[in-house]
Amino acid sequence: MSSEHAVQAPARLFGREHLALVLGVVGLVTLAAFENRAVGTALPTMVREFDALSSFGLANAAPNASYLVSLAIAGLWADRRGPVAALRAGAITFALAQLLVGTAQSMPMVIGGRLLSGFAEGLLDVALMVLVARALPAALRPRMFSLFAAMWILPSVVGPVLTGLVTEQVGWRWVFLGALLLLVPSWLCLRPALRLIANPTTDAGGAADRGADEPTAGRDADALAAARALLPWAFAASVALFALSWAGDQLEAHAIAAWVAIPVSLLVLAVAAVRVMPAGTFVARRGFPAVVAVRGLGGAAFAGAGAYLPLLLTLLHDFSPSRAGVTLSITGVSWAVGSWLQGRDHGLDRLTVLRTGLALMTLGITGTSLLAWTSTTWPGLICWAIAGIGMGLNSSSVSVLTLDLSDATNSGRNSSAAQMAGTMSIAAVFALFGTLLAVNADHPTGWVFGAIITTSAALALAALLTSARVPRVHR
Repeated sequence: MSSEHAVQAPARLFGREHLALVLGVVGLVTLAAFENRAVGTALPTMVREFDALSSFGLANAAPNASYLVSLAIAGLWADRRGPVAALRAGAITFALAQLLVGTAQSMPMVIGGRLLSGFAEGLLDVALMVLVARALPAALRPRMFSLFAAMWILPSVVGPVLTGLVTEQVGWRWVFLGALLLLVPSWLCLRPALRLIANPTTDAGGAADRGADEPTAGRDADALAAARALLPWAFAASVALFALSWAGDQLEAHAIAAWVAIPVSLLVLAVAAVRVMPAGTFVARRGFPAVVAVRGLGGAAFAGAGAYLPLLLTLLHDFSPSRAGVTLSITGVSWAVGSWLQGRDHGLDRLTVLRTGLALMTLGITGTSLLAWTSTTWPGLICWAIAGIGMGLNSSSVSVLTLDLSDATNSGRNSSAAQMAGTMSIAAVFALFGTLLAVNADHPTGWVFGAIITTSAALALAALLTSARVPRVHR
């Protein structure tokens, strides 16, 4: 009887069984959050110091381009070897990226570091998703994703202000070099959990690794072969995205080469995207393809508007780096609030939560355009907070739906597919917005940023309409 009660006892996220995993993941997510907020706050100062305002879009798009190919590698790697090796490689690459940006002597070095940073992020993101899928029961996953978002609160509140002050007082380089100091304790905190995951024969259930002669082995081998075949297309899409962003940056300096690169890159990107994305993604076929489409549209909408807000406030409203960083604080806190709300026992099904988040994000981004069209700031920032809550609701819901529609043989590939959709669409809008900014780099006015934010709102609306094709999942 006692054994039966032990089996039926509800699992707890901070219980002894999962505590090591939770603490380790929290450390790594917090580090990534600090780095993200540091870049967003310091980048406007960096491009002005190097006299490279036209490269702002390229610097934003570079990590998304490398992130894309990294996702494909990470998904295959995690499904075949488990998440531990991918996490280790991601941490090492992250350290190299911070070192390169922190010691950069020119904008090309910054962009190179940003490429490495995106590659590291792809490895870490997919490995952490697989780690959660393999180590936690389905009932705890929404809470874990809420915790992911909660770990952005402190970096979002303290990070932008601290980054702004460091940038103003001692220089932006120390923002990136300082991130290296946080990597060591984060990794040491994660190691106990990784040792448990790396040796599945010691888990609570005593389950041994599945043998190669089991019935699912052939299916796994076929799935891995299919995933491996996608790698060249992911690489092609990554190169096309970077070339597209470069072309926007070079429209004035190398006009002929840029205008040749744009249509060629778009063609390669279109072909590669069809090959990389799950079949039916571009027509939002009901089921997992619709989830991927929502991830792509929603991610592009929010990131497209958010990446340019600090620059908007700096150029149009004369904000200092520390004050401009307030938009990133709003993003992190409101996103975390939305993610916390989706993880509560509110009686709403996952699809309703997703649609509510997309509706709030559409309204919020639309109101954020006030920052571009008027001289007041608080109404637009309040609307941006509403958009952040919506993003927290829908992004966590998409992550849960991705795992709910996956199994043990494809959780890594499905996670990477969903994140690829977001990355490709984000990089595409960065290229578009970066081109618009580069053409008007000498005198960027309100209409430039207004066009960027309004386009982002239209993408959010498209995601909301596409969510009608997402199925209800009952677990």
